[in-house]
Amino acid sequence: MARQEQVLQLEPPHELTFRGPFTDVITATLKLGNPTDRNVCFKVKTTAPRRYCVRPNSGIIDAGTSVNVSVMLQPFDYDPNEKSKHKFMVQSVLAPYDMTDMEGVWKEAKPEELMDSKLRCAFELPLENDKISASSSLDDGEVKKITEECKRLQMEVQRLREENKQIREDDGLRKRKVTSMVSSPHSSSSQAMTKEEGLSTRVLALCVLFFVIGVIIGKLVL
Repeated sequence: MARQEQVLQLEPPHELTFRGPFTDVITATLKLGNPTDRNVCFKVKTTAPRRYCVRPNSGIIDAGTSVNVSVMLQPFDYDPNEKSKHKFMVQSVLAPYDMTDMEGVWKEAKPEELMDSKLRCAFELPLENDKISASSSLDDGEVKKITEECKRLQMEVQRLREENKQIREDDGLRKRKVTSMVSSPHSSSSQAMTKEEGLSTRVLALCVLFFVIGVIIGKLVL
């Protein structure tokens, strides 16, 4: 006698996809739905039990309800040239109305009463654009911090600009005084000091601007 057709509804129905990088545990969710008016016992088995942790790996799904099964792939050295041969099987059987022991149900179930579905495993690496998008996504708290930092730095730049403007005005006044004191032995050193002060202020303002840009870019990349 042929086996019964699977009564459970699987999502996804044919393939479990695990998306890397695979340096940490990767979890895929398998939803098992029971559209019948009977409780259904289930088991989840794999051809690679050392590579996966399944929770729950067995249980009872009440009539008209569903269960989410977490399939956790353990970290491993991924080789894109190696095709995955891992598979999962969801086995089920209608629970007896007078069921008292689930393990007893599996032992007493006849072969024609067992139902099963098989799923393949697929490993994928994220596309480069997805990596950039994921790394550049910021939550509201990070955006607020960056905005506040930018405002603070903009105020600092504005303050430096005002100081630089004042220095230029003072430079003009000094130059006029220096011109009227050409015969003074200290005229050359006064002019050099004036130029040096103006240059230092400009360099400082440019450094602050570069720092603002660097902070924004660094936050987006991280």
